[in-house]
Amino acid sequence: MSIDTSYATGATGATASTTATTPSGTLDQQAFLNLLVAQLRNQDPSSPMDSSQLMAQTTQLATMEQLTTLTDTSREAFALQMRVAAASLVGQTVSWADAEGVKHSGVVDAVDYAGSVPVVTVGDEKIPLDQVATVTRTASSTDDES
Repeated sequence: MSIDTSYATGATGATASTTATTPSGTLDQQAFLNLLVAQLRNQDPSSPMDSSQLMAQTTQLATMEQLTTLTDTSREAFALQMRVAAASLVGQTVSWADAEGVKHSGVVDAVDYAGSVPVVTVGDEKIPLDQVATVTRTASSTDDES
């Protein structure tokens, strides 16, 4: 005997209102747990859920949690790498192209971390880090190896 999962697709029923979706249309962790609990509550006592199905669903939940954590960690690591890269540009000569395609260059004076992408300041210009085309060592920033 199969288990009725019509509540998961938006059909009318007592459990349809307990499921939630994220704006992207995918089920979040809480919705997954709600579906699992509803499935266990509404199963036929004479034909309970196969334990291997329960283990598979539990494993899927654990995998989803770990992937979410890994994604968050990767995003944080990338943001930190961008900050370090931007900080290392202070005192260096960078070049970039403006909206009209005109190439400019100058020495980085400061870095602003207020936005999602660090912004380097060259004179009065503010350039997002992802628009920097080249970086060259400024003559005054070279180290003497004597």
